[in-house]
Amino acid sequence: MSETEQPAAGTQTPAAAAPPAQPAPAPAAKKRRLKPWHWGAIVILSLLFGFWGLWRVFVPAAGDPRARLREQQAQIETLQQQVATLTRSDQISRDANRDLQGTLAERDEEISGLRADVAFYERFVGATGQRRGLTVHELQLQPQSDVAWHFTATLTQNLNRGAVSSGNVALSVEGTREGKLQRLGWADLRQQPNAPGVAYSFKYFQQVEGDIVLPPGFKPLRVSVRLDPQGGSAVEQSFPWTEAAAEAAATERSATGT
Repeated sequence: MSETEQPAAGTQTPAAAAPPAQPAPAPAAKKRRLKPWHWGAIVILSLLFGFWGLWRVFVPAAGDPRARLREQQAQIETLQQQVATLTRSDQISRDANRDLQGTLAERDEEISGLRADVAFYERFVGATGQRRGLTVHELQLQPQSDVAWHFTATLTQNLNRGAVSSGNVALSVEGTREGKLQRLGWADLRQQPNAPGVAYSFKYFQQVEGDIVLPPGFKPLRVSVRLDPQGGSAVEQSFPWTEAAAEAAATERSATGT
């Protein structure tokens, strides 16, 4: 049959192919709900994981540099505390030793003073003490101002034991003023005409005290002490001014412990 031939009448033309059938949708999956014990397990696991993280942070593994650093820092602080304690202890020991040395020096000075006193008293009551008449054992001069001075004269006698020696003490000073030698008498030193001497009366010894005043510009060189007893001849003794002033300074240091 030719291409132009039409199908014969009465013949059925095959029907067009039907489109393929779509697969039926699968039934929707059912949504699963967690049971209560599932939530408990999740919470427990979360806590365990949190504890594990904290342990890793605060308890590093062996050999962790941070742990070594903290350990070394603690050791350094301990050593610093020990050094501070030892330094303080050493300072306390040094202070105590210095105080002890000062106390020993004071005791040595006291012992020396007591020995001097014993020797002084033995001169009067000792069987071997040398007998001497009225004399000036010591003279001390203490400055009160630029021109005023306080004197202390120690008078002794053991020639007539038990006998009372009485009289007056007067001082005179030799020195320079405006380049010239000058001698100041008792009246000049007391700034009072016909000034009476300082009275004394004792059996073995006595300290006599008084004040004198030097004129401005006067440089003292030597001081003389004159004793006028009620019976017997006058006694006069001289002392270098610097020596008498040094004696007073030494006595004051000994008394104050400096």
